[in-house]
Amino acid sequence: MDTEGLWSVERRAEVHAALSDVTRVLIVDALATGDMASSELCARLAISTNLLAHHVQVLERAGLVRKERSEGDRRRSYLRLVADFGANLLPRSVIAARRVVFVCSRNTARSQLAVAAWAQCSEVPATSAGTHPAERVHPGAVAAARRHRIPLRAQSPRAVDGLVQPGDLVIAVCNNAHEELPAELARLHWSILDPVPAGTDAAFDRALDQIRRRVDRIAVTVTPAADPTVP
Repeated sequence: MDTEGLWSVERRAEVHAALSDVTRVLIVDALATGDMASSELCARLAISTNLLAHHVQVLERAGLVRKERSEGDRRRSYLRLVADFGANLLPRSVIAARRVVFVCSRNTARSQLAVAAWAQCSEVPATSAGTHPAERVHPGAVAAARRHRIPLRAQSPRAVDGLVQPGDLVIAVCNNAHEELPAELARLHWSILDPVPAGTDAAFDRALDQIRRRVDRIAVTVTPAADPTVP
């Protein structure tokens, strides 16, 4: 569904109708900061899979969420918020973080670009890591940052193991990383397609655009937290 008319009278009525149920509002709230599998949403909201499927259908018909197959575990799908509701409808809960840690599988593109995008709009420090780090940052990521005039201080890819500290906000920017990270590690999940297999400028630009949209949405909700390791 085209979202260009999001704030027309008709479109606003459609959005409000879709959000007329408390459970559907809770689903949108849960997806406001990251993507989630149906099983994760069922656990978060304590509802059955059948009831969730019904509410997701309503939201899909209204063009508010869409389901995408994981590029990692192809048996899984993730629900994503696709409409830009603006400050009028999305929650503005505050997240206190000492640091933001962006994680993807190889730490060569998406997580590196996310750090660069984050640095443009937040004072909270950010770093990146990978579940299976490669040897170097992909040149396509460096070129995409240059095309969009985003300073990219690429760091050598490194493993996420042992990197995350208390007070960090972890954001997995790919399905593989989200599915490989320990279940007990609290995190947000952004389902960003890996641009490396395609290797084209368009693929890297598309990934960067999606990352910047996510960063813009959440950065205003993240505030600096005291370092818990400092007395």
